[in-house]
Amino acid sequence: MTDTLDDLPFINLYIRLDAPEPPTYRSQERGQAALNRLVPDDKIAVVERFGTAIRAELQDRPDGTITFDGIRCRLSQQMMADGSKWACAHRINTNLPDLANLGFASHIYNHLHTLGMREGLILVSSAAGHGKTTTAVGLLIDYLKSYGGTAVTIEKPVEYITRGRHGEFGQCFQMEIQTDDEWADALERSANWSPRYIYVGDVRTPKAAEQLLHAATTGHTVITTLHSGMPEEALVSLLFLAEQAMGSGAANILAGCLTALIHQTMKEEGPFVRYLFTEENAPSDPIRSLIREGKIGMLATYIDRIAARLANQPLGGNPMGTMPHPMMPFPPIKR
Repeated sequence: MTDTLDDLPFINLYIRLDAPEPPTYRSQERGQAALNRLVPDDKIAVVERFGTAIRAELQDRPDGTITFDGIRCRLSQQMMADGSKWACAHRINTNLPDLANLGFASHIYNHLHTLGMREGLILVSSAAGHGKTTTAVGLLIDYLKSYGGTAVTIEKPVEYITRGRHGEFGQCFQMEIQTDDEWADALERSANWSPRYIYVGDVRTPKAAEQLLHAATTGHTVITTLHSGMPEEALVSLLFLAEQAMGSGAANILAGCLTALIHQTMKEEGPFVRYLFTEENAPSDPIRSLIREGKIGMLATYIDRIAARLANQPLGGNPMGTMPHPMMPFPPIKR
């Protein structure tokens, strides 16, 4: 029987494209993800076939996606300092993520679920490889199934295939862009589809950040992802991009439209999450105030308080089985 790519338990596969060199991989097996291993000899043939398919798919493009032996991968190719050309293939789980099964503690899941009833910006951040895209897509699918409506996604490239029907009343349309210059235009056009939800892959340009904040203040629920090592860094990065297009007023707009910030780190036992939730229809929310005042670094105290509050707050008193809002009341931080 011919080996298939699925026989190699990789999460990332590294292949040299311009000359023979042993390919390596990071395993998706529990406890092995941090190790870089040589591809076993009996899997070299299938990896070489995969490398040929990558060359044909990417050609001169720096990134893209491919489906090979039934496995979907996100691709990135790069010329290295020594002149060698390598590709990294990141394995994408083709099963759409179920928010309830992503390993969140029940008190976190319940609150994340209710955010789909609000308008504004939900920002999901993590370091590379820690599952922010999976969580963001899980939120989107959960909201479409639970609350219905139209969703538009804007991605470069498309990872999870979310297009189509979700639940009885949800529909998703996916847009794929080819260059960073297309982010802002695609976001602007998405408003013409009257979406309830907009999902945007990593925000990369000032104009895209501007359109993102605009969409989050005009009646949509906007879900987006950003690379960051800490939750506060995600807000700083988004604000830095937005200010280049909008000026100093970007902080007021971000403060007004932010619904939640979710930062996760994958652990052996599941995702470790730090998060912020703002109070709905409350311009004087203390989190919003700190963002307006340029004191994002002080949000760490509220992150810790919200975590403690949610963890110790019982469910109940709500037909949806969800929690009251965690932000009331908190004593002010001296500043």
